[in-house]
Amino acid sequence: MEKTILKKIIEQKKIEISEQKKINSEQKIRESAEKSSDKKRSFYNALKKTADSGISIIAEIKRASPSKGAIKINLNAANLAKAYQQGGAAAISVLTDSHFFKGSFDDFKTVKKNCLLPMLRKDFIISSYQIFQSAALLKADAILLIVQILSKEQLKDYISLARQLGMSALVEIHSEKDINSAHLANAEIIGINNRDLKTFKTNMKNAIRLVSMIDKKIISVAASGIKNKQDIKESKKAGLYNFLIGESLVKADDTISFLKNLLM
Repeated sequence: MEKTILKKIIEQKKIEISEQKKINSEQKIRESAEKSSDKKRSFYNALKKTADSGISIIAEIKRASPSKGAIKINLNAANLAKAYQQGGAAAISVLTDSHFFKGSFDDFKTVKKNCLLPMLRKDFIISSYQIFQSAALLKADAILLIVQILSKEQLKDYISLARQLGMSALVEIHSEKDINSAHLANAEIIGINNRDLKTFKTNMKNAIRLVSMIDKKIISVAASGIKNKQDIKESKKAGLYNFLIGESLVKADDTISFLKNLLM
């Protein structure tokens, strides 16, 4: 049976973590993360505050993906981050996976230097090592945790660990079953992915269908496939006010105007 893209990504991630541990042991990176005194930008508060007065957008820096191939390989991360901030984004998401998404730690660090917005490290986190890494090396304000690739125990532990290190966790779900796992793990922010990570096919109705099943105390974020103002209007009718948008923003001819139009 042919491996799914998700399985290939996880296998590659295990290899990368093993190699990274040879350079920086988990003990060393953990100590560095726990000693870190950098002041975090609150990802949770940024979403809550903006959504209270309208909608909020987490603008993503994304060079490529397994399903779409190259999106904008040679994008200027610093300039794009400045445009996102000027256009009114509530936070910025940066892909740090290099093998499949052509992202990097350098992209994350560049964006951090060039904007004041809270920053989400978007990657396939399967180990506590990556969480310590996010806090110590990247100074991330938030991390992505994907329910489909973690056990219930891991999910709960990783959310708790992120909080201990001063970071928020955006918990990604795709199904009713995932919602239950996220609730049991005490998630505070749930991202509803319109894209099925097993097939990488997108269904724009998925977030609209699932949002009513999420505890109202939790911040819900719609992710993947959001291309225009109409997509946002339809999602708002269902009770969605937070959106993670990547490809359409990266491809926009005038990033600032496009983002401002989405927020109107």
